[in-house]
Amino acid sequence: MQERRELLTWQDVDRLIDHLLPQFEGEFDAMVMITRGGIVPGGLLAEAIGLMHILTAAVDFPAQMEMEKAKLMAWPQFIQFPEDNTLRGRRTLVVDDVWGSGRTITSVKHRVSSAGGIPSTCVLHFNPYRNLFSTTKPDYYAAVTDVHIVYPWEISRGPDMVLLGEG
Repeated sequence: MQERRELLTWQDVDRLIDHLLPQFEGEFDAMVMITRGGIVPGGLLAEAIGLMHILTAAVDFPAQMEMEKAKLMAWPQFIQFPEDNTLRGRRTLVVDDVWGSGRTITSVKHRVSSAGGIPSTCVLHFNPYRNLFSTTKPDYYAAVTDVHIVYPWEISRGPDMVLLGEG
């Protein structure tokens, strides 16, 4: 069975951003965008709210174990992460494109917190059906989905390439 997909346009992304903005409670002092998925939505959100203190985090979950479920238990490897002093005491918006399993954004949230920051999580799409954290969800999200979302910046990239002409 082929995975269901939804191909978004830039106008769809604009509507998602417009849906997120009124949800924010107060102002943020910093943003941590998770690479690669959080770069575009993070940039759009930072511009919309006038945020200047923008940082990035790159996280990998090594596939050290053979069983698929065991892979979900792997510890994150932080390839890139801001210095603690850039987060300490700052109300920080942690941004990614999708909350699927929730592992990546939750790892970043906890690392921001351990650095002394006050993290809130934000994604364009929340998939509660893949979420590994039964009672945890993003603080801010624009839409709920159960399909694979393909954003306009992903259309012709990588091995998961989507061709516009396919039905």
